[in-house]
Amino acid sequence: MGFIPADWSAVVLLVFPVGRAPWGPGVTLAALGAVPAVAPRETRVTHVVFPGLTNHHGTLFGGEALSLMDSAAFIAATRHCRRKVVTRHLNAMEFRNPIPQGSLVELVARVVRAGRTSMTVQVDVFREDMYSEERELACAGTFTLVALGEDGRPVPVPPLVGGAA
Repeated sequence: MGFIPADWSAVVLLVFPVGRAPWGPGVTLAALGAVPAVAPRETRVTHVVFPGLTNHHGTLFGGEALSLMDSAAFIAATRHCRRKVVTRHLNAMEFRNPIPQGSLVELVARVVRAGRTSMTVQVDVFREDMYSEERELACAGTFTLVALGEDGRPVPVPPLVGGAA
């Protein structure tokens, strides 16, 4: 069964009445090790392709795909620098395979480059059949996002951990 994790050591379910957790205020589940930390350079978002998102061919409208991708890129860039970010440029976009209505789409966004004030984010969109494990890369794009300070001007972003640009 595809929904059962291969490694049950990563599955934690804590249920307590509201306000009755056995730790003090201000202590987070992450601090207790119960919630995995967010991967600093990768974001995964899953959606269902409902009828309102499709074109006259019954497949995901390209503009909707771009909107979902831009949102995933925004989240990945924000997690990287923890600043306000805006999309500056769509560097590349390739629609490889149609995404039919009723499909699941998983967007995987990764910060692949950090410049002085900008970040390049690669976004891959995978189409997955809802009732089987059939999965394929449907489209991919690269976005440039810029970090902004409180005054709305570009501010420096941290370098990528691991020595990448």
